[in-house]
Amino acid sequence: MNKHFVFLMIGMFTLALSVPAQENAGLTLPSGFKANLFAQNLGSPRHIAVTSKGVLFAKLNNPNKEGKSILRLEDTNGDGVADKNTGWGNYPGTGIYVKGNKLYTSSNEDVYAYQLDANDEVMNPLQPITVVSGLINRRQHESKSITFDNDNNLYVNIGAYSNACQVKDRMPGSQGMMPCPILDSAGGIWKFSANKENQNYGNGQRYATGLRNVVGLDWNKSTNKLYVTQHGRDQLNSFYPTLYSDAQNAELPAETFYEIKEGDNAGWPYVYYDPNVKKKIVSPEYGGDGKKEGDAKFINPIVDFPAHMAPMAVLFYTGNQFPEKYKNGAFITFHGSWNRAPLPQEGFFVAFVPFKNGKVSGDWEIFANGFAGTENGVKIMNPRQAKARPCGLAQGPDGSIYVSDDAKGNIFKISYQK
Repeated sequence: MNKHFVFLMIGMFTLALSVPAQENAGLTLPSGFKANLFAQNLGSPRHIAVTSKGVLFAKLNNPNKEGKSILRLEDTNGDGVADKNTGWGNYPGTGIYVKGNKLYTSSNEDVYAYQLDANDEVMNPLQPITVVSGLINRRQHESKSITFDNDNNLYVNIGAYSNACQVKDRMPGSQGMMPCPILDSAGGIWKFSANKENQNYGNGQRYATGLRNVVGLDWNKSTNKLYVTQHGRDQLNSFYPTLYSDAQNAELPAETFYEIKEGDNAGWPYVYYDPNVKKKIVSPEYGGDGKKEGDAKFINPIVDFPAHMAPMAVLFYTGNQFPEKYKNGAFITFHGSWNRAPLPQEGFFVAFVPFKNGKVSGDWEIFANGFAGTENGVKIMNPRQAKARPCGLAQGPDGSIYVSDDAKGNIFKISYQK
């Protein structure tokens, strides 16, 4: 029996007709959708990719107990559950992408390519092609997310190994470095050719800058543009208690969703985006007082989300299975927060942003919720309590979507029944 659920999300209401959670692998979904566990206990699956034959590849953040960091999952009998699981590789990382007859993956420093055969089996799994190597890894925001455009160009996020580019990182009162030297080789998106081997920074192009850490990115084929989500900075209150209260720290800055063009600058570390006033605000490390507006040269987000929820993947939906409202819109996973105290932690869901004619056409909404579960009927206060944390997204050839969970090692399959 269908029930109405109203989701109250940090001052924003999203009304969704939902079926009982226990029927959907613990998730709440809009009416007509169903979810099942495609795979379980995989380790730490981050980003995922699905081939045209329906084979799913998952990149584990760290090798599993068998020492494998890339998994190939296949549902051979069509029941919606993977019954064939093989793997290889032993390096950490997060990125994975299927392009033509190649599977691309990333470590925390490199991008590799593997040839696929006619059955989407990997040929020579122990001898990958090195596409890019030597990318910055300072063990903070080190994962390298990847995507491709329509012209076989590769885009790689290189996260900033810093919170706010201070002289002494994460030290209260330490001033920001001007200009921020990190931006020369991190804190942005780099573009490389997918057709060349053994590239490094010198072969690539800094496509966009001023992005603290982009874990979610996708190329929108209908607009022929890159879209990314940024993890906002932390610790405004603990660094500058005279300017920001605990409550303000919980709500600042916004998590942001950008349309990116070549040469764009999103402003990190010099500004952050305040979702309450819908403006770029100068960071306190660079002379800001919580109200001073930032330079107009820095781009604005196309959507802002509540603070500290950690957007992890972006997927533009191109399938025909879901209702028309979802066509060409963006699904975004939120890993969940750790630093919204004194407010409850938030996130742990999949959001949807509608698009029409290449532009955002309405308010974002929660699409799939309930990943984290509750403790004694109360929202969790620590992400370690979460039963699942959404991370990767992929679209299957039938139009279903898959969501990975890197906390307990699950992969959910979400489908629509007319």
